[in-house]
Order: sequence, then structure tokens, then C-alpha cells
Amino acid sequence: QVQLVESGGGLVQAGGSLRLSCAASGRTLSSYGMGWFRQAPGKERAFVAAISWSGGRISYADSVKGRFTISKDNAKNTVSLQMNSLKPEDMAVYYCAAGWRVSSGLERQQTYDYWGQGTQVTVSS
Repeated sequence: QVQLVESGGGLVQAGGSLRLSCAASGRTLSSYGMGWFRQAPGKERAFVAAISWSGGRISYADSVKGRFTISKDNAKNTVSLQMNSLKPEDMAVYYCAAGWRVSSGLERQQTYDYWGQGTQVTVSS
């Protein structure tokens, strides 16, 4: 079992930055691919960014390319999402997810076995 806890959400003005972190316990993340997804009010949960278990493959949603950066720190057992140039449409609850030895299907929610509870990101215009 992997327990995931997100942190770093909050209120930011458009154009600002936030760094989300996801701390894992129960297992080391070195063998897990990690993803970030988000759910805005009234919308389905959607893919944001992901990194394969080896770190050799990274994928981003088109809407966040060039603005968001995902990274995994196996020593700290965390995965982070650096979010720059935030827009009002980035406002959502952000979830991290973990999947055993994930190296493909990074964009699919079904790929992941474990999910955090989410952290709210609010962007004011």
C-alpha cells in the first residue's frame, strides 16, 4: 500500500506560481510512476503531468506545457509539480497518483493504483 498526501495548494493571483508536493509513505517511490491530475468544479478529473517510474519519460497536458514541471525525488519519496504563469483555468483540486512500474499510459487515470486526497489550487484573475 502507498499512502499519498498532497500539499502546497492555496490562493494565488493569475501569473503567479505554486509548487505542489506529494509525499508518499508505505513504499518507496523509486519503482512507481507518478501522475498529477486535476478536477475543476463541474468537470471530470483530467490529466496534468506524469513521470515514469524510471524518470525516463515525462508527459504533460497541452494546456500546461511550458508552464508546469513535474519532478520525482526518490530519496525524499516525493513528487512535485512546479506551476508557473498560473491562469484562472488552472483552478482545480489537484491529485497525485502512483502506479507500480508505470512507463506507458501515463495520461490514463486507470494506469494508477493509488491516489491522494487532493489539494485545492485557486487562481484569482
